[in-house]
Amino acid sequence: MSDRGILFLFSLLVVIASLGVSGWLLANGQAGTVDGLFLLLTCLLTAAVFALYLMFVINRAKESLAAAAKPPAKPATAAQKSAPAATSSQPVQP
Repeated sequence: MSDRGILFLFSLLVVIASLGVSGWLLANGQAGTVDGLFLLLTCLLTAAVFALYLMFVINRAKESLAAAAKPPAKPATAAQKSAPAATSSQPVQP
């Protein structure tokens, strides 16, 4: 398995675990305490950061698949290659 695959699975595991702990804190009523509230916010922030990373990885994979599906560009014809570039006859001002 590639490094990207391992990072994807690890990120998915962290998001699920963070959301699970957040649900557990809410179910037990521990989120009502100051310590529980900060733990809840930390878990939600961790889940959000890793979810953003997952979105980045998924979008990057979609872009690479779309680029691979495009047909190759047609090569330029001989007439297009031999056309001289237009140049300006005005002198360059310093």
